[in-house]
Amino acid sequence: MLQVPTLAAMHAAGENPEVVFWVGCAGSFDERAKRITKAFIKILHQTKTSFAVLGTEESCTGDPAKRAGNEFLFQMQALQNIERLNHYGVTTIVTTCPHCFNTLKNEYPDLGGTYKVMHHTQLLKVLMESGKLTVEGGRFKGKRITYHDPCYLGRANQVYEAPRDLIRKLDAQLVEMKSCRSKGLCCGAGGAQMFKDAEKGNKEINIERTDQALKVQPEIIAAACPFCNTMMTDGIKNKEKEASVQVMDIAELIANAKDL
Repeated sequence: MLQVPTLAAMHAAGENPEVVFWVGCAGSFDERAKRITKAFIKILHQTKTSFAVLGTEESCTGDPAKRAGNEFLFQMQALQNIERLNHYGVTTIVTTCPHCFNTLKNEYPDLGGTYKVMHHTQLLKVLMESGKLTVEGGRFKGKRITYHDPCYLGRANQVYEAPRDLIRKLDAQLVEMKSCRSKGLCCGAGGAQMFKDAEKGNKEINIERTDQALKVQPEIIAAACPFCNTMMTDGIKNKEKEASVQVMDIAELIANAKDL
């Protein structure tokens, strides 16, 4: 069973973690995204990274509310989180969700919450470069992997190379889609679209993106966002390709390559 320390418990013991892992709503409640959370926690343990979570004290960052136009609700949620984070003297946050990453990094400072915020692929790259994490070889050696750039990680924050560097370190064959990096195509879930019915049209965005992925004949579609993971998985199911193409988060790739 995974041992996950809470910030409250560490604070009570007079200890401060190096980093606070912001799990996010998807990583806490969505069954598929929970597997990403567990994979990342296994890596943190394996690399002896000092971390803690807020646990029940963590609330939604307010990203969906803000994207849907409810600024009042966003500020209520954000200020509640900022009060807790500042109470514990938090300085560094890591999250597996680009939506949380973008909100914590770029929108919380205006409300009094200024932290060093990292996406988990950035922290994994730091751990790799420091020698704490070794990811060479393993079961993904030679596999054809294409990487889908999440909007809030890529175009919004220009984080393009960290996920790709990690895939290359797996000794995998990285194959790029037609639309990638700054020209990446949205999976269809951003901007609170995840929580509303589709609008009229001829084709769902996630199906279009899945078509782009399948054109490069990947064995694995790598994602770095729980929303993207859901949308691409739905696309693969729509194309009836579940038997031949997997959708996996970068953290899952590393944890599975090393049998953590």
